[in-house]
Amino acid sequence: MSLDKSILAFAGFMVLLSVALTVWVSPLFVWLTVFVGANLLQSAFTGFCPAAMLLKKLGVRSGTAF
Repeated sequence: MSLDKSILAFAGFMVLLSVALTVWVSPLFVWLTVFVGANLLQSAFTGFCPAAMLLKKLGVRSGTAF
């Protein structure tokens, strides 16, 4: 899986996880959803994505070829 697809999968997972935690654990977990959304928005404008840096260090390749 490419880095771009890995970032999208990770962001989607985090949003779903935070919604589940908000519903079943505490309403304060809605701030995790806000954080993920804000990070996605700033990443779209600045190109800086902490999750991308972490995934690169974990060995996810940045190419699109299979």
